[in-house]
Amino acid sequence: MPNIKSAIKRTKIIEKKTLQNNMVKSNYKTAVKKFETAIEAGDVASAETLFVEATKKIDQACTKGVIVKNTAARKKSNLAKKLNAAKA
Repeated sequence: MPNIKSAIKRTKIIEKKTLQNNMVKSNYKTAVKKFETAIEAGDVASAETLFVEATKKIDQACTKGVIVKNTAARKKSNLAKKLNAAKA
């Protein structure tokens, strides 16, 4: 436990930011899971709308610095491959 006032403040700030980052990460992971369940069920129409939602959430996580730009691009690419495979 920190004894210095500024260090105590920093730990409080870090805890808040960690909660915010976990919320953003949870949101995009939930969106991806919804998309993948729609693909597994064979529901291509809803998968397309969920794909848009999932890519939006991934972009938001990337913008907020929760995930790195290349990681976001890779995740979106994998989702697009799954959607195209389901369409075919």
